[in-house]
Amino acid sequence: QVQLVESGGGLVQAGGSLRLSCVASGNTFRSYAMGWFRQAPGKERELVAAISWGSGSLRYADSVKGRFTISRDNSKNTLYLQMSSLKSEDTAVYYCNGDPSYTTVVIGTLTNWGQGTQVTVSS
Repeated sequence: QVQLVESGGGLVQAGGSLRLSCVASGNTFRSYAMGWFRQAPGKERELVAAISWGSGSLRYADSVKGRFTISRDNSKNTLYLQMSSLKSEDTAVYYCNGDPSYTTVVIGTLTNWGQGTQVTVSS
């Protein structure tokens, strides 16, 4: 099993920016499609953005299009989420996860969730 550690969250004012990182341990990261997910209190976990193993396919939730950018550096086993123009609605715990199948990341059920990183946007 690949172990994932998220970091980079914090408190930021509306309109500001944050860069989240997800570092993976193990030898299968480069073959995995990856995604960022978030969960706010009282709400279901939702997909924020997804990226294929070779970065050839990208997908974003409508709510973050034009504001967030997902990327990866396979040489460093690291996934990134650059967030700009942050809104109070972006407040949530953010998680990364992956699967050999890009389709599974986008619409399937993933398991083995980590602790995530808290993002809080103040107005």
